[in-house]
Amino acid sequence: MFSSVWKGIATSLETKATAVYFRVQKFRTVGIRGMHSTLEEVKLDGMQVKILPALQDNYMYLIVDGKTQEAAVVDPVDPELVIKTVQEAKVNLNKVLTTHHHWDHAGGNEKLVKLWSKELQVYGGDDRIGALNRKVRQDDTFTIGNLNVRCLSTPCHTTGHICYHVTTADGQGEGAVFTGDTLFQGGCGRFFEGTPEEMYEALCTKLASLPDNTKVFCGHEYTLQNMSFARHVEPENESIHKRIEWAKMRRASQDPTVPSTIGEEKSWNPFMRVHESAVQKHAGGQTNPIQVMGNLRKEKDTFKA
Repeated sequence: MFSSVWKGIATSLETKATAVYFRVQKFRTVGIRGMHSTLEEVKLDGMQVKILPALQDNYMYLIVDGKTQEAAVVDPVDPELVIKTVQEAKVNLNKVLTTHHHWDHAGGNEKLVKLWSKELQVYGGDDRIGALNRKVRQDDTFTIGNLNVRCLSTPCHTTGHICYHVTTADGQGEGAVFTGDTLFQGGCGRFFEGTPEEMYEALCTKLASLPDNTKVFCGHEYTLQNMSFARHVEPENESIHKRIEWAKMRRASQDPTVPSTIGEEKSWNPFMRVHESAVQKHAGGQTNPIQVMGNLRKEKDTFKA
């Protein structure tokens, strides 16, 4: 009897000690630097993507070619964290992929170029991007080691916004797309410098044409806010409810909710579902998908969860 009691106490203490250990480990990576999310690595066919939190809710990404260990960083607004991560991973950073010129995405470019000991190729689609030396446009291509990168011009949030589609040399595997502030999980960026027509083209033509298993790495941790609006638009959509519950659990432990996939976004993102009758009904009965896009964005701009 006593042995079973002591065994139960020991198990309870072990459980508590384990919980404390993981809280301490999380504090080491989140609390000290005040990060909004933990550092995570996503392994895909032929590449690794390191998720690096920055500022209040931004994400930077370090893309590493598995064969050559060449690397590129997306939107390095926190250069010190980028350099620390690169040095710890022992990879060869030689490219910066900038999605757009806003300071919370491009604001670290010039400092990173100054701090980094080697030459950096800085890609982007807008002359307002700091340290830009490789201006790109629709369908321009380049490589990160053996990985292929294709540029997708997605103007609307800003006129020079670029998404980067990264695949292996043989085109096998899921691939990844880095969407900045064009496509978010469950949402899209504000139309600061563009029109509903442009966002429709970006989301429902260019990004929607990528393979459904393409991983989507967006620029901000906005998932719960966006999915709340998605639920408001389609309250009967079960995939939205399931994603919200999953995201709540992830955020409770400060884990990132990225990535999603293109196929998943088609199932729950109202801005990629403007052809669906339920979404059109919510948008005032419009059947023109571009008008639906505009109506949804206008409503989302003032939506309170």
